[in-house]
Amino acid sequence: TLEPTNEPYAIAKIAGIKLCESYNRQYGRDYRSVMPTNLYGPHDNFHPDNSHVIPALLRRFHEAAQSHAPEVVVWGSGTPMREFLHVDDMAAASIHVMELAREVWQENTAPMLSHINVGTGVDCTIRELAQTIAKVVGYQGR
Repeated sequence: TLEPTNEPYAIAKIAGIKLCESYNRQYGRDYRSVMPTNLYGPHDNFHPDNSHVIPALLRRFHEAAQSHAPEVVVWGSGTPMREFLHVDDMAAASIHVMELAREVWQENTAPMLSHINVGTGVDCTIRELAQTIAKVVGYQGR
């Protein structure tokens, strides 16, 4: 079951991967897909209503630090785990994947021959992320 809020995005990703797999098998193509974890970095979306978790928390804690707010509300329990990757690292991984010899790619992606997940392999809780961001921006509240 897909999470309802991400379902259209997930279906589009799956369709793209399956299309690459089919072309690779049927026509001997060498299409490659990289699936990133949660990305962050320059030019991210800091909109208060529809940003990703890191820019949303950066904005909340920065604004709270500037206004000396006594507390910042973080969604839910803070216990969900997330993995994050800087966009520059994703770009480097993508270039690396494109430069791999076809044989090496196929050895490492068999049997589907089309995609890999790219990430750090390290998760943190939303609470840990919020505490780190609060410290970085100099927020003194709770």
